[in-house]
Amino acid sequence: MKGILPLQSGKSPAGGGAGAGGRLFTFGLVTSWYASNIGVLLLNKYLLSNYGFRFPIFLTMCHMMACSILSYVAIAWFKLVPMQMVRSQVQFMKITSLSAIFCASVVSGNVSLKYLPVSFNQAVGATTPFFTAVFAYIMTLKREAWLTYVALIPVVTGVIIASGGEPSFHLFGFIMCIGATAARALKSVLQGILLSSEGEKLNSMNLLLYMAPIAVVLLLPATLYMEPNVLGFTIALARRDIRVVWYLSFNSSLAYFVNLTNFLVTKHTSALTLQVLGNAKGAVAVVVSILLFRNPVSVTGMLGYALTVIGVILYSEAKKGSK
Repeated sequence: MKGILPLQSGKSPAGGGAGAGGRLFTFGLVTSWYASNIGVLLLNKYLLSNYGFRFPIFLTMCHMMACSILSYVAIAWFKLVPMQMVRSQVQFMKITSLSAIFCASVVSGNVSLKYLPVSFNQAVGATTPFFTAVFAYIMTLKREAWLTYVALIPVVTGVIIASGGEPSFHLFGFIMCIGATAARALKSVLQGILLSSEGEKLNSMNLLLYMAPIAVVLLLPATLYMEPNVLGFTIALARRDIRVVWYLSFNSSLAYFVNLTNFLVTKHTSALTLQVLGNAKGAVAVVVSILLFRNPVSVTGMLGYALTVIGVILYSEAKKGSK
């Protein structure tokens, strides 16, 4: 599961305060964002692939339950952001649609981690801008500058090269990872379309507050149908190894803090800074995962991933230049 809900908050002025104290605060936020993002990704991989907890839908549901509870605590109790209410049944249906696509993205991403190493998962996930551009054109007929589309060529080419050079390539895992990436981009585009009017705009923390419980309701029947023995297995496993309870609890809490730190970093820097930091985060996650899981990598695969990252950086610069 990568970066559980990468939503944009409203852009605020850069900087968390004046002087060294503000820079230190911002550095702490960025470090926390990196730690929670990479931590939840690596722990998902460990649980689903190495530890033997092969229930990605149930794991996603645990994440969403934690996000539901902690979002309410942060907004209603700690007043992190003002509470925004759902204004109409139509708006609620729009949020439900986004939640369904979000569920598909996260579940597919978790399934892919059962079969693919984190390094390759990150390489495929870096193609999100490609799918975002495609869906934006299909659904809004919005055209970018030609240089922006040219920058997407190395993004896709790099993944093709990385796929050919990946020693642990798994076709089903690759399809799931592509599906997760495409669904993440689709949700981003749809969010801009469905919640674009002033009366319907929700900041990322309030949107998570409403999406997470809907996701639990959607995931529960899917879990019961597709993973019918998950509760019995988890209880039996907990009796043998109580650590699984702590793994699931900590992992689910991290899933919320990914969203919280994403919101805070964007608030205290900018959405563009978050995008640049996100590109670097992917590279850090690759290095850390290789060191931890010792998955084999090839020179071809690493060159392909590097080409993809370069393409994403060029795409970001082209987008910035076209505004």
